[in-house]
Amino acid sequence: MSIKIMADSASDLTQDYFTEYDMEMVSLTVHLDDKDYVDGKTITPKNVFDAMRQGKAPKTSQVSPQTFKSIFTSYAESKQTLLYLAFSSELSGTYQTAKMMEQEVKEEYPDADIHVIDTKCASIGYGLVVLQAGRLAKEGKSAEEIIADAEKRALNMEHIFTVDDLEYLQRGGRVSKAAAFVGTLLNIKPILHVEDGKLIPLEKMRGTKKLLGRMLEIMEERGGNFENQTIGISHGDDLERAEKLAEMIKEKFGVKEVVIEMVGSAIGAHSGPGTLALFFLNKAF
Repeated sequence: MSIKIMADSASDLTQDYFTEYDMEMVSLTVHLDDKDYVDGKTITPKNVFDAMRQGKAPKTSQVSPQTFKSIFTSYAESKQTLLYLAFSSELSGTYQTAKMMEQEVKEEYPDADIHVIDTKCASIGYGLVVLQAGRLAKEGKSAEEIIADAEKRALNMEHIFTVDDLEYLQRGGRVSKAAAFVGTLLNIKPILHVEDGKLIPLEKMRGTKKLLGRMLEIMEERGGNFENQTIGISHGDDLERAEKLAEMIKEKFGVKEVVIEMVGSAIGAHSGPGTLALFFLNKAF
């Protein structure tokens, strides 16, 4: 029986990818205007970014224990292998909840072939790990081979990103209020990355003109073998800038494949409109 790959909506992959590789998606919840929406299904990233531009502050919550228990139980009963690649445990409690439900289900079904893996990745960086797992599952690789690839890929996935307004990160507790205020006043654009699953500031740039060039420099410093890997770009409703970055990358590094997607509703609720993120495998891969 085939191996099923599951991921959550923080992978920022559209439904088309899940359909193409016959993968399962679980959704985080987005709270906006006193209503709850299912990320990737009943709300679009554009809805979220437009609301944030109007000064609204959407919130998110993790996948419920009941959802995981129901899904895991169905796979245990059908004796199908399930690999759930989870959003970074440092950015959401979803992974911990899934691990608890995995244990509960395995108490009832000791032979259940369910694996929950913390990718420590986010957005399309996470999505690229999931896509490769989907490809390998489609090729008929074993669970052990897929897990080994996913763990290595996740460990070496670089996330280099910037936000248009520090205020959004400040609301989520990522930067101090004073830093956000000063940064906005001085038109400072931070460059951040993900280290061991957490958001870490890398450096600050004044204005946006040099930003894309600096992102390419960081890519060159940290990565390699770009022509043989898929590069990911996600954006907060700024396709023009994402496409410009993709063009620069193809020209400079001879990259053949770039996946561009909008930052999803759940992650976008924290990073805000104007976010631009770049994902690639580093030299250690």
